[in-house]
Amino acid sequence: MAACIEDVLAKAEKDEAERLKSISVQKELDLEFDLGNLLACDKNSVDAHGLKSTKKEDFLRSLARDNTQLIINEIWKHPTERVEEVIVVKLPEATTPLPREKPPPKPKPPTKWEQFAKLKGIQKKKKTNLVWDEVHKEWRRRWGYKRAKDNTKEWLIEVPENADPNEDQFAKRNKAKKERVAKNEFNRLKNVARAQKLPIPGQGLVPTPQQSKSDLTRAISVAKVSTASAGKFQERLPHEKAPKNTGKKRKFQPLIGNFSDERQKQLDILKVMDSKKPRIDMTKAVNRQMREEDSESRSNARKGPGKKGRRGNMSGKGKGGGGKGKGKGKGKGPKGKPQNQRGKAGKR
Repeated sequence: MAACIEDVLAKAEKDEAERLKSISVQKELDLEFDLGNLLACDKNSVDAHGLKSTKKEDFLRSLARDNTQLIINEIWKHPTERVEEVIVVKLPEATTPLPREKPPPKPKPPTKWEQFAKLKGIQKKKKTNLVWDEVHKEWRRRWGYKRAKDNTKEWLIEVPENADPNEDQFAKRNKAKKERVAKNEFNRLKNVARAQKLPIPGQGLVPTPQQSKSDLTRAISVAKVSTASAGKFQERLPHEKAPKNTGKKRKFQPLIGNFSDERQKQLDILKVMDSKKPRIDMTKAVNRQMREEDSESRSNARKGPGKKGRRGNMSGKGKGGGGKGKGKGKGKGPKGKPQNQRGKAGKR
């Protein structure tokens, strides 16, 4: 009975000692630490007998505990400070480069305004979030809810002299705000499409103070093709030109129709596939031959006559046709017939 009690007590003491091990760990070779990554490299040889024994898990747990204790001891050698009742350690910079899971992000492409500002040398100035509101006599936000100089909270709006007196100025103000919001959102989407190199869709008529002729023409063309028939039955205004760049609509053959035409088309395709000789388009070949002959004649005409012919055309003192050169050739031809022979040019 006493032996059993002694064994139990000895086992309990051993477990307690195992649980409360000393913080000092002895290694043959010191570990290499990279505290920036909380990394420790152990180059000591591993006990092969303990690794292959039946208590493999206990051996690995003990090895991990010793290395963890060493890295914790190394951490507390660095300067500490207290932050909100907690003691923290300032770790050094990491020295071991770690591979990334994904490639580094590409720099964000500049927007159209950023490109313009860079071209003109416009520097961005940081504005404060709070401004002084003279009406309420307090500091308020520059933008957003309860902002300074908020004209949407005015209960009275002065009607301009050139405006319609029966027009609702409050509705006009709300409409202008919605148009500004829509325009900003459209510009944002255009910047996103330009950054991702996607085609920018047609915008129709963008809300602007004054629309140009091209803007109005584009808006009319967009409105006409917005019907169910894609503008097929829309009437044109007098002297209205046909819209440009509308694209070509594909035409498909009916699924059920004249079977003899379909049969003939299939036979023509099989005839072309079975024929050994290449199919020649006579109209195309003749047109090509005519173009080649025309180009050849134009090139010959640009070259002009030779040197001998040019000398015969020059005026001299003989009796040549119209010339007064000293040549011996006869310039006059038979009556009623055109002169074919030119007088020979005299000696120079």
